Amino acid sequence: MAKSKKGFTIIEVVLVLAIAGLIFLMVFIALPALQRSQRNTQREDDISRILTAANDYQTNNHGKTPFHKDGGNKGVDENFVKRYIDDTCTSYDENDGYGCTGDEMRDPDGTNYNMDGNTSIKDTGTDDSVIDATNFSDAKHTIHAVTYATCGDENQAVKGTGERQYALFYMLEGNSITCNDNH
Repeated sequence: MAKSKKGFTIIEVVLVLAIAGLIFLMVFIALPALQRSQRNTQREDDISRILTAANDYQTNNHGKTPFHKDGGNKGVDENFVKRYIDDTCTSYDENDGYGCTGDEMRDPDGTNYNMDGNTSIKDTGTDDSVIDATNFSDAKHTIHAVTYATCGDENQAVKGTGERQYALFYMLEGNSITCNDNH
């Protein structure tokens, strides 16, 4: 009587390793995209929080916006940043944004946000003015406030109804742009 040997054949072992490899490859490819999506969601939440803080600033300052062309620190009221967003911000640096020791004004990658309020759609001079937000793409980690504007289609700021309206733009990972406005 012949004895049968128990065990796996080489084909079975290779097949199991191939399936495990495919699963590992799928996770390896999907994980960075998931992490990028989570960081972008955090950035969008940060823009929403800044918009809420700007609305609070307007309420407490007789309708004045914290963004004004040629208004120091790239058109952003320093008191707005310190009192409404992050009280740990002590100074502004052109390259590093506001010097903050807390986490409120930091991108998920740990870099301070810069804020730029020097853009106004009013300065374009026409009634149907549009500003293409892709022009802001060269300034990484910068939140761009466009006054007299609302968010339009296709990454554009379109003319709003008055000086108290503004749109906030930010370049996300993957070169998409998020916009939030106070209309």
